[in-house]
Amino acid sequence: MTITLVGAVVSSLGAPLIPAIAASTSVSLASAQWTLTITVLVAVVATPLMGGLGDGRHRRPAVLTALALVAAGSVIAALGTTSFPALLLSRAFQGVGLGLAPVTIAVAGDLFSGERRTRTVATLSIVNAAGVGLGYPLTGALAQLAGISGAYWFGAAAALIALAAAWAVVPSTRSRPHKPIDLRGALLFALSMTALLVAASEGEGWGWRSRRTMTLTALALVIGAFWVWLESRTRHPLVDLRQLRLPPVLTAHATVLLGGIGMYLLLSLSTRLVQAPVSSGGLGKPATVAGLMMVPQSIGSFTAPCFTRRASAFLPRRLRLPAAGLVMMLAMGLFTLWSHSIPGLVAAMLLAGIGIGVVFSTVPSLIVDSVDSDQRGSALGFNQIFRYVGYSIGSVLTSIILTAHTPIGSPYPTSSGYGVAALAGLAIWGVVAITSAAARSWPSTTSYEGQNSA
Repeated sequence: MTITLVGAVVSSLGAPLIPAIAASTSVSLASAQWTLTITVLVAVVATPLMGGLGDGRHRRPAVLTALALVAAGSVIAALGTTSFPALLLSRAFQGVGLGLAPVTIAVAGDLFSGERRTRTVATLSIVNAAGVGLGYPLTGALAQLAGISGAYWFGAAAALIALAAAWAVVPSTRSRPHKPIDLRGALLFALSMTALLVAASEGEGWGWRSRRTMTLTALALVIGAFWVWLESRTRHPLVDLRQLRLPPVLTAHATVLLGGIGMYLLLSLSTRLVQAPVSSGGLGKPATVAGLMMVPQSIGSFTAPCFTRRASAFLPRRLRLPAAGLVMMLAMGLFTLWSHSIPGLVAAMLLAGIGIGVVFSTVPSLIVDSVDSDQRGSALGFNQIFRYVGYSIGSVLTSIILTAHTPIGSPYPTSSGYGVAALAGLAIWGVVAITSAAARSWPSTTSYEGQNSA
């Protein structure tokens, strides 16, 4: 769990510190945003590689190296808070830490079995997702009390503690057969995802129909299509795309993609609405209050396993994702009807946390129970990528909807824009509920082995 928390710490050292970074390094907010973007870009590249290494002989060295890079990046940032290049380099190092969660979940899948494995995988997944919500206000408070360097020293301490824990508990997998790393596939995947994420992150500034945005998007799609063709013909692929033939695995990836879109819609809407002036329909609160809106979501996520355990007597496992989709629809509906008050937002975020917690605690178990032990890391890493892509699409969708409802000459959208975006999120979670309910099968034991042997 300590290792998994590092990913949450890395995420919390991003968005809350952007205004302070812009001020300390004398760059624009748009430029400071790259301290967040570069972390995601490195994570997209590192996550499948970490998953592949975790499936083979090099799991322990991969985990230790990743944690060491996060610690080094945090120290560089703490010592170079006035240097923008140093902060970019440090955040790139920290991005490797976002690839740790799939490996730690794969370790749990190997060490445990049955109900204990399900509980452990669920706990690790929730810690990874909900820890960010608790980390945002903590990071903001540290930055106010001790400056940016204080927040990064906190990240360094967390990474070093996790490094010591990993040295003590992560088992060696040197007895496993040699598994070549698909570097060609990794490079193509990195190029495709980098083009897609840069287009998504810069599209609002460049214009969604600008030549640069359209060119990068087209490039991402072409390279991505070639990568799929190549991976299906590679003996040792970066990601075994045959896993997509398994309905539980396909359901897991589709749910995380759509859920990431819906989740980011709600998080973006709530933080923007809280900070928007009252004259434009917002609440006119400072950024600190906006960060605190993440706490109810985290509390809801941490309590989600209690609800699922209590509901297990009458709610079959295969209905957990559809039920989570319905809970998220209720949360989005509550946001639509009662979002112009702090109590209404807290209630919506708390309910959303429960739904998100059920989703992100259930999906990894689907994968762990459906694929071989030497494929779990790469499959979970691929699932993590779907989550990142979902977040990016959710960010783009939020921007497009709110921009369309922003009067000319005004920097803020009208209140109707938030309502339309919330309804879009409600529709997305409805699709999650329907598609997960329509899944043809649900694993009770590992099923991928039988498919391989066949």
